[in-house]
Amino acid sequence: MSSEDLERYESEMELALYREYRDVVSIFKYVVETDRRFYLCNAVDVKVRSETGDAYFEVSMSDAWVWDIYRPARFAKSVKVLTFKDVNVEELQDSDFKVPSGD
Repeated sequence: MSSEDLERYESEMELALYREYRDVVSIFKYVVETDRRFYLCNAVDVKVRSETGDAYFEVSMSDAWVWDIYRPARFAKSVKVLTFKDVNVEELQDSDFKVPSGD
């Protein structure tokens, strides 16, 4: 496989992922961003932990969708993320659900 073929494949996968996101965003209540992933979910709980002296975040989500082109299944019943980096949680509003329908 040439580098051009690989780039074309990745571009097609990213476009397919965006289309899937556009189709599913309306069924979720929250957007969660971590240093490694972007999630949509219907319930989220963020706890600050510091058992070893260093603070970290424990993020628990349920009914989640993961933005990742390399995952064969992006829907997950529950997800737990541990991270030392920032976590951003936003509640989606009805107006946030209006994603352009053009391909």
